[in-house]
Amino acid sequence: MSEVHVIGQILGASGFPESSVFCKWKVQMGSAWRVLQGDHEGQTQIDEPSDEPIANWCHPIDLHFATKGLQGWPKFHLQVWHQDVYGRNELYSYGFCHVPTSPGLHEIDCVTWRPKGSLIEELKTQFIGGSAQLKNPDLVSSSAELYKLRTVSMGKVHLRLHVIVRNFDKYGVEF
Repeated sequence: MSEVHVIGQILGASGFPESSVFCKWKVQMGSAWRVLQGDHEGQTQIDEPSDEPIANWCHPIDLHFATKGLQGWPKFHLQVWHQDVYGRNELYSYGFCHVPTSPGLHEIDCVTWRPKGSLIEELKTQFIGGSAQLKNPDLVSSSAELYKLRTVSMGKVHLRLHVIVRNFDKYGVEF
């Protein structure tokens, strides 16, 4: 079996309208893939930067995959949440990015978005808080359904990933 090691971190986020944000993440992959070691989902701490426009998380990622094929290459599903002064959490945005397919160090800026609601829902968002959410968060990376959504751009999540591949050459895959 071929193997992929992903070692790195979710560095932080920038471009969000409020500070005090955190990120819930998970890795999705195809049926030919399995996680040998490491957590394939998690959550960062909340960072409330005082004078910087960037939330710093430095959340570690250490995953070891085995695969029988290239289909279903792993991808990160990200949700950025905001915690208000009363300790209430609201979903700010969704995003996803593929684990890079080439070995080496990669700096990734994952753009995020949120669904755009109706006029009444957008007014509620402005005055009461909260926002429209997806009924099925797995739609985030499904291009077949995603094009039907109206969305609003939010900020970016910054990742630094080191990718190590092993035994792909035995199956005719060169990097």
